[in-house]
Amino acid sequence: MRRLDKANKIGELLDSLYPETPVPLDHKDPYTLLVAVMLSAQTTDKKVNEVTPFLFDIADSPQEMAMMEVEEIHSIIREIGLAPTKARNLKKMAQQIIQSGGEIRPDWEFLESLAGVGHKTASVVMSQAFGIPAFPVDTHIHRLADRWGLSNGKNVTKTEHDLKKVFPEDTWNRRHLQIIFFGREYCPARGHDLSNCPICSWASTKKRIKEGR
Repeated sequence: MRRLDKANKIGELLDSLYPETPVPLDHKDPYTLLVAVMLSAQTTDKKVNEVTPFLFDIADSPQEMAMMEVEEIHSIIREIGLAPTKARNLKKMAQQIIQSGGEIRPDWEFLESLAGVGHKTASVVMSQAFGIPAFPVDTHIHRLADRWGLSNGKNVTKTEHDLKKVFPEDTWNRRHLQIIFFGREYCPARGHDLSNCPICSWASTKKRIKEGR
């Protein structure tokens, strides 16, 4: 089956399983989404959502975050992975935003210039906060794209390029969330029976199915 045909079939299944694609990170505006996504690196969304309510009660704007000491930020997010680095980046990021006008804006160069913000984080903000087509690729999407034969990319940059080629642009913003949802519910990294998976059972190669990877 050609990649494009495979992607179309996968897209139809994902649309039927997940017609609604709520952002799993609690937020109320582009800035709080940016903070939440930045905190989610190497941490579960559940843990981020447990930490951010208290953080946002104190500082839900760049102006308020910039006034906090790094140690105070760290004490609030200490249960988050890489908390010391993220605390420093949150304060620096807030200062950078203030210096650039005080608000988050839909600009790739601006977002990716902020402390602690890489292309994937910027992509989430662009797609989910501003509705601009983007295809954020994390390690989970990278893994499933390879498992399903949609990409042979050795890194997330190549995988993003491949997925953008096979999925229509007007589906990107929901498709990346649908793949994440599907991975959590049906297609885990370990202990996965590919032969019984709604997608892997026909999208993966016979060799992968046999090897269970």
